Amino acid sequence: MTMLVFMLIAYLLGSVSFAVIASWLFRLPDPRTYGSKNPGATNVLRSGKKAAAILTLLGDAGKGWLAVVLAQYFMQSWNLAGEVVAVVALAVFLGHVFPIFLRFQGGKGVATAVGVLLGLNLWVGLLAIITWVLVVMIWRISSLSALVAALLTPVYAVIFLGFDVNALAILVMSLILIWRHKLNIVNLIAGKESRVGERPTS
Repeated sequence: MTMLVFMLIAYLLGSVSFAVIASWLFRLPDPRTYGSKNPGATNVLRSGKKAAAILTLLGDAGKGWLAVVLAQYFMQSWNLAGEVVAVVALAVFLGHVFPIFLRFQGGKGVATAVGVLLGLNLWVGLLAIITWVLVVMIWRISSLSALVAALLTPVYAVIFLGFDVNALAILVMSLILIWRHKLNIVNLIAGKESRVGERPTS
């Protein structure tokens, strides 16, 4: 029962969309109405308001980190099963991707996944960020950076965490991230994927 409560709270936290909140605060159009129509930091950046995109990025990553850190704290203080952290990690991520507050139409989960990774293991999170940054510096394509990071992060997880339940949770998140980028993969193959900072054409 305790694990179910933690899972529900993490899911609800993940369902809070900082893309929508930041756009409202900065009086920008709803991110679901332009560009990729994805409520995430990259699409908010297309509005031209960098501060809103940064707030979105920090908020979405922060909720992932917070959920995991709180789960770790209560796991130790309440002597809960170790699996509760992995369950919470997946729940907050799924909350972002399938948020109840946005009729289950959420973001792709990159920032929230990074927050989760930083909470689970600092080195895994940092390596995922470095991978993303290196790819985006070379090709300036956010989706390609996310895909490469999603492919490599499970490897980082096994190196630093071993074959444990948290590494399994990271693998599941990576697979969902790749699936959420299926249209981006099609555009990448066709050479039509937009680059970081480009504004919507319509």
